[in-house]
Amino acid sequence: MTKKAWICPGQGAQHPGMGKDFYERHAAAREIFDRADAVLGIPLTKWIFEGDADRVNATDVAQPGIFVTSVAILAVLAEQLGAKPAEGDATAGLSLGEYTALWAAGAIAFEDAVRLVRARGTYMQAASEAQPSGMSSVIGLEYDAIREACVEASSAGIVSVANLNAPGQIVISGTHAGLERASELLKAKGARRVIPLKVAGAFHSEVMRPAADRLRADLAKVIIQPPRTRFLPNTTGEWMSSPEEIRGALAEQVCAPVLWEKSMRAALAAGYTSFFEPGPGSVLQGLLRKIEPSATVRSFPDLGALGAS
Repeated sequence: MTKKAWICPGQGAQHPGMGKDFYERHAAAREIFDRADAVLGIPLTKWIFEGDADRVNATDVAQPGIFVTSVAILAVLAEQLGAKPAEGDATAGLSLGEYTALWAAGAIAFEDAVRLVRARGTYMQAASEAQPSGMSSVIGLEYDAIREACVEASSAGIVSVANLNAPGQIVISGTHAGLERASELLKAKGARRVIPLKVAGAFHSEVMRPAADRLRADLAKVIIQPPRTRFLPNTTGEWMSSPEEIRGALAEQVCAPVLWEKSMRAALAAGYTSFFEPGPGSVLQGLLRKIEPSATVRSFPDLGALGAS
C-alpha cells in the first residue's frame, strides 16, 4: 500500500485570485472562505480575490489567505475525490503551512488556526516594520560555509541561515547591515550569487523574536490535540506528536530555520513516496523533485489539477 504524505505551502505561494475557481465551483470551498471572513471579521476573501499583488503579498493578508485557500482545496479534495489525510499518513507544512498540516491532522480547530495565522502575519509584519530587514538566496555554496559567513557577519547585524529547502536552495535572513556583510563574505567564499528576495522582512531570524513572543502567548490559549497523522515540524525535521511540543515549535519556528529538506528526507526514509500539495502554486512539488526526483508529487493549484473541466 502506498504511503501518502500531505505537504502544505507557506508564504511565497500566494497570488491574487488564489482559490477563486474553487470558491466559484464548489460549495465546500465557499463554506471555508465564508467561515474565515466571519471568524476574522474582515473581507479576506475579497482582498485575495480582487486585491492587487501588493495587497495580497502583504504578510498579514498572504498568511491567512494561503491557509484558507489550502483548507478550501483540502475540503474539495475530500468531497470530490474522497482524498484526505488519514491515520498513518504524514503531514508537514513549510513555515506557515504547518497550520494547514495540523488542521488537516485534526490537531487544531479551523477557527483557532485562522485566528492564529492572521495574528502571526500581523505580528511578523510589525516586527519587519520595526527593524528593516530582509532575506537573500545563496547560490553555489554549501551550508557549512554559509553558516560560517553568517556567524562572522553577525558583528554587523543580525543574520543567520533561515531556510534549508532543498539541495542548492539555502536562504539567509537578517537586518540590512547583517545581510550586506554576509553577502560580501559569501561571495569571497565562492558563492556564485546572493540574491535579495522580495519579502517584508527577516523571517526565521531573531528579528522576528517580538512576533514569536506575542504568538507564544496566543498559542497558550488554544487547544492542540495529538495529530491523527504523523507530523513533521520545521524546527527539528523529526516526528512530533506531543501537543505541548507542537505548541512550542509553532512559536519558535517564527525565529528558527526551516528544515524542509530534512523533513522531506525523514518522510522518504519512513517510506512515504506519494506526496500531495493542496494549496496555491506548486512550490513544494519543485523542491521535492530536487530532493528526490523519483518521488511522486501531485499539486492542486487550480481546478484543472483536480481534473475538473
